[in-house]
Amino acid sequence: MPNVTSNGIQIEYDTFGDRSSSALLLIAGNGAQLLFWDAEFCELLAKTGLFVIRFDNRDAGLSTKFDEAGVPDIMAAIKAAMEDKHVAAAYSMDDMADDCVGLLDALHIEKAHICGASMGGMIAQVVAYRHPQRVLSLISIMSNTGNPHLPQGQPDAIAAVVAPPPSERKAYIEHNMNVWRKIWSPGFPFEEKRARTYLEKSYDRSYYPQGMARQNIAILSRGDRTASLSSIKAPTLVIHGSGDPLIPVEAGKDTARVIPGANLLIIDGMGHDFPTGVWSEIVTAISRHIKKATPPILA
Repeated sequence: MPNVTSNGIQIEYDTFGDRSSSALLLIAGNGAQLLFWDAEFCELLAKTGLFVIRFDNRDAGLSTKFDEAGVPDIMAAIKAAMEDKHVAAAYSMDDMADDCVGLLDALHIEKAHICGASMGGMIAQVVAYRHPQRVLSLISIMSNTGNPHLPQGQPDAIAAVVAPPPSERKAYIEHNMNVWRKIWSPGFPFEEKRARTYLEKSYDRSYYPQGMARQNIAILSRGDRTASLSSIKAPTLVIHGSGDPLIPVEAGKDTARVIPGANLLIIDGMGHDFPTGVWSEIVTAISRHIKKATPPILA
């Protein structure tokens, strides 16, 4: 896969579709690599007439790592955030949003549709209000506004996600299979083979849990983004699962409420994941949203 140097770091990326089509930038969630966006899913999006870009966030996959920052104390940071105290971070969500724009710069893309899932949705939101001139539209999936008063995720799901993973390959895969089962869509059958294959590929490509910890701190240090989100003018689509155990559906409703004119799609039975059973609905929703948001080409 290719990479570029931008915003002071190396960013690993991959593309699908025609370079001359409208660009759709996909931003992965906490600790996830670009593999989070299945190649088959990206191909479906590309077939709707999009130039699809997926990439590794900083501190994940094959993009630049921040080893010199050390491994943060997640529980101490959570406690500080809950007490409304300062949370020191190696980098900010603003930095991660700037990475996205830096990648667009390197690819000579003036404007793009920005789509993110979970933490990726938070980063996409920051891109939309921090770099509005670069955003054709925003798609925020299973994400939130940082509002501390919203319902929290199920304790067992949160505990599974923040628990340190083992370093040995087999143990790591079994640990994360358990995590996937905790956050999986209750309305869809668990995809054992797909989940295991994804985890094997992720481990072999880049085992790097300390990056996930630092990304978590970046989220905690940013806090409530509500005020900034209210300034977003880009056409926005919010997608959330009704059965999300990690970031409850109320967070999606809050996101759509805060961003002016946002449309909300709640997918019945979807959790904090992308079961193949929802791909068609999500691809169709994104395609329709983008077509409405894309300005006509003048002759």
